[in-house]
Amino acid sequence: MLNLVALILLFPLIGTAINGLIGKRLRKETVGYVACGAIGLSFFVSILVFIGLLLLPPDARLFEKQLFSWIESGSFKSEAGLQVDPLSSLMTLIVTGVGFLIHIYSIGYMHHDKGYHRYFCYLNLFTFSMLLLVLSNNFLLMFIGWEAVGLCSYLLIGFWFEKKSASDAAKKAFVVNRIGDFGFALGIMLIFLTFHSIDFTEVFSAAAHGNFAVGSFTVTIITLLLFMGATGKSAQIPLYTWLPDAMEGPTPVSALIHAATMVTAGVYMIARCNVLYMLSPFTMTVVASIGAVTALFAASIGLVQNDIKRVLAYSTISQLGYMFVACGVGAFTGGIFHLMTHAFFKALLFLGAGSVIHALSGEQDMRKMGGLRHHIPTTYKTFLVGTVAIAGIPPFAGFFSKDEILLESLVRGNFLYWAIGALAAFFTAFYMFRLLFMTFHGESRVDHHAAEHLHESPKNMTLPLTALAGLSFVGGFLGIPGASAISNFLSPVFGEHAHTEISGAEAGVHHSVWLPYLMMVVSTAIAIAGIYLAYQMYIKKPEMPKKLAERFGLIYKLLLNKYYVDEIYDALFVNPTKIMAVQLWKRVDVLMIDGSVNGIARLVGWFGNILRYLQTGYVRNYAFYIVVGCICILVFAVLGR
Repeated sequence: MLNLVALILLFPLIGTAINGLIGKRLRKETVGYVACGAIGLSFFVSILVFIGLLLLPPDARLFEKQLFSWIESGSFKSEAGLQVDPLSSLMTLIVTGVGFLIHIYSIGYMHHDKGYHRYFCYLNLFTFSMLLLVLSNNFLLMFIGWEAVGLCSYLLIGFWFEKKSASDAAKKAFVVNRIGDFGFALGIMLIFLTFHSIDFTEVFSAAAHGNFAVGSFTVTIITLLLFMGATGKSAQIPLYTWLPDAMEGPTPVSALIHAATMVTAGVYMIARCNVLYMLSPFTMTVVASIGAVTALFAASIGLVQNDIKRVLAYSTISQLGYMFVACGVGAFTGGIFHLMTHAFFKALLFLGAGSVIHALSGEQDMRKMGGLRHHIPTTYKTFLVGTVAIAGIPPFAGFFSKDEILLESLVRGNFLYWAIGALAAFFTAFYMFRLLFMTFHGESRVDHHAAEHLHESPKNMTLPLTALAGLSFVGGFLGIPGASAISNFLSPVFGEHAHTEISGAEAGVHHSVWLPYLMMVVSTAIAIAGIYLAYQMYIKKPEMPKKLAERFGLIYKLLLNKYYVDEIYDALFVNPTKIMAVQLWKRVDVLMIDGSVNGIARLVGWFGNILRYLQTGYVRNYAFYIVVGCICILVFAVLGR
């Protein structure tokens, strides 16, 4: 069954080709069936490959399929091949499984869009690119998938390119990601110079068994450059600003980007390179610190945002911060576990938000919602499940994965990481239930025109919501402390780093065996406190938020304007670049380049006009010119000796 791995990539590519080439001539139903069928078949093959991997002994769960000899130049050789191991297999299940549900949802959500076939073509290509990224067996092929994901995000974020805000958001995502990708590319080059290979197996084996001491300068530079790429793709400080603006794309695209594809690429890449990162404590500290700061920073912005999709966008940035904290303290399994559970509940939340927007004829401002739970009950119930899951209430999926990260942060990292993560968790519970209460509870603030058309979404939109709600409930049981199936499954990839052995020395407390259970209680209490505060402010005392905003006007304005980071970037980078570009255009292009070309043209014209006077038509004049020329030649010949 492992030999079928190439089909996982092939089916989405076929779907892309069909809808891209002839989709305009096909019926909408056919376009949707082709796109969903392609991802569905890819998901089915992913399950078969996963089963085939499970049938192997744990220490033999590594399969490589060489496709063809790709590049050979001097000492540089690169084979195009696919790698199946527990990590890549789990990622393919997430990408194809969640992607399949999003494709089904898109049939209903995008049904009336004039770019229907183009949308599904891009969506299939996006999925293919992400699958190529996670199945690659070398850095160069991963980089191709990495860049293809960036290209597809540009196409999908700017799908409604007639809107200036959408086209601007697409360009912003493309440019910001190129900054990170520059570091990633340099990291790959340095890997080849250091290890003389870009193959994962060879590089990681050389790093683990070579002469590289912990804290090696070369390895530190490599890992920092790779992390630079991850900060762009996974929207971490300082390269996070593109992700909130990416909400300009269709809502299913937001779900795919935020849940199963693009933003998880950075976390996956660092987890894949865990051998390199464990050799650089400095880089690990940087990763954990950036993740912790990002988690708290983005969560604080989410407290006051009013656009339903932007709240979820900042939530994604914050949750990705948790994943980087886990990777930064060496708990790679915890990071991947949270990546998986986050894919379930974040896809659910975005698709639920899409259902709300669909019911309100495009409205996204939560201040113009309220009381919707009676009108769209299925959306409400499933959205509630996703909200409880991300808040970290047991036994929902988010509780187990977030609790594991907080525990690992305390045991492997330090108290500061735990404290920041706990505060971010409190903020998360608060702003997510604020979103729930403002959208579905209280008095209706819906515009009367939109209220007349309020209705539940069709079955092809609610069924994916129900499926994701189920996964958001049961997904966490794969990581129950003491019997973690996902930890055991990923142990061949992460080795000794897959498990945490809690001792009194590490934990710094007596009775450390009780620490995991104590942390469960603490994290649950933190989530309940956030929910209770949101309930008091938006249900019991709805006038309180306005009073607090007036009392703490400066802080409220700072959070509402997202700490003015975009404005600062505009002042420091964007506007100076525009000014420099205008000056270069006017002075270099217009004056120097165009001026020199036009000057030469005018000189030739002037010289031609002079020569024109020599063309008299009289033979005697021409004879005179010949004589003068002969005299000049003779004089030159004599004097030149």
